[in-house]
Amino acid sequence: MSTTPSAGHHRLSGSLGVGAIVFMVVAAAAPLTVVAGTVPIGIAAGNGAAFPASYVVCTVVLLFFAVGFTTMARHVDAGGAFSTYVARGLGRPAGVGSAFLALVSYAAVQLAVYGFIGSAIDVLVTDHGGPDLPWGVWSVAVMVVVALLGYRHIELSGRVLGVLLVAEVAVVMVLNVVVVVRGGGDEGLASTALDPSAFTSGAPGIALIFAVAGYIGFEATAIFRNEARDPDRTIPRATYAALLLIGGFYALSAWALVSWWGDEGAVARAVADPGTMLGETATTVLGGFGGDVVEVLLVTSVFAAILAFHNVISRYLHTLGDPASEVAVLPAALGRAHEHHGSPHVASLTTSVVGAVLLALCLAFQLDPVLEVFTWFAAVSVVGLIALMLLTSVAVVAYFRRHPGLATPWQAVIAPAVAICGLAAFAWMTVDNLALLVGGSATVATCFKALLIGAFAAGLLLSLAVRRQAVPDPVPAPAQP
Repeated sequence: MSTTPSAGHHRLSGSLGVGAIVFMVVAAAAPLTVVAGTVPIGIAAGNGAAFPASYVVCTVVLLFFAVGFTTMARHVDAGGAFSTYVARGLGRPAGVGSAFLALVSYAAVQLAVYGFIGSAIDVLVTDHGGPDLPWGVWSVAVMVVVALLGYRHIELSGRVLGVLLVAEVAVVMVLNVVVVVRGGGDEGLASTALDPSAFTSGAPGIALIFAVAGYIGFEATAIFRNEARDPDRTIPRATYAALLLIGGFYALSAWALVSWWGDEGAVARAVADPGTMLGETATTVLGGFGGDVVEVLLVTSVFAAILAFHNVISRYLHTLGDPASEVAVLPAALGRAHEHHGSPHVASLTTSVVGAVLLALCLAFQLDPVLEVFTWFAAVSVVGLIALMLLTSVAVVAYFRRHPGLATPWQAVIAPAVAICGLAAFAWMTVDNLALLVGGSATVATCFKALLIGAFAAGLLLSLAVRRQAVPDPVPAPAQP
């Protein structure tokens, strides 16, 4: 398999600033979808009224992760995010294995949200007197739109995601502000989230699993390095901004939701029907129009997440095909960029085709779009992406150990070590509870574990089998004071 650059190879191009990248990263997190879906489930199945504190814990752990991640970003002049970082720190085979693990994880979460949006559009249309069509019809329609946007220049996706993100965040923030100004519901503003004993009650492990799921895709700041303006400054700023915005928004929104219903009332309402908790809250607090707006923006929120995941998968495929990448093991055609749009058009089309095949399989097996497609594949993606972050933190320590003097002990050892401990705890909790997350089926959980391990192993073995032209490892410049 040749990985020699072809005459048609072009570098990805763009001038994305901090704001545009943050928009795409936060859009991938689907903030309205998390507040409407994940937060009520976390309250019901996790640690109840203390669930908002789970987002604070996750944000702190991921901020420690970001210290080493962004410091290494200044010395890695290449796209590929996790895979490239792991390759520089732990060697090319581990890097390729990480890339394959990332592909499977993101393909899983994209498939999950395709199922969710098909169901959500069906409910929205039928509730307003429209035709009752199979959910797959709506999912395919969304897939076509995403394929068209993914083929074009990245800045078009950035503008679309920006508009959708502002709308969904705005409606939730209005709800949050009104709840706070009113002083909460009948019991006043909640304070349970500040009580450590309340946080450890119930099932805090389950709570943290649902909380960390809301951060999927935040490392995409580094994936867009080749399309960023002044990446050495843009990537670190965008990473910290995205983490703080995501964590702060989730914690505030979850706290406002608990405050409106009260400690016991929030748990009872979430257990009764988590899927309608935010909609009913918006209708009660903001009126019927507010509830309708939330219902519509929930669909656009999921669409924004799908588009963001599509862009991430495309760029991982592009990196695996780009002959200039140290993890190049796939056909060089995937590494080409469009002459006019500067987009990874071949990788984008491949992503669309693979997504269509996976969606067709779900339809053929008649899987439920929410209870099976969304729940199962979202769970497996969380396991894979936590494993990727853990590998990346280990790679950061190894990289700076080989290149002393490039970073301070805090950046090179201390912060990454804290992140490794926290991420290892998250990984253990997700793997231990995977059967619960996929509907209680130990067989399905075992299959998904084998899929993730197999993806990493396949990438590792392929990297050993495929010969490539050596790309010199650049000598990092000394850290600037």
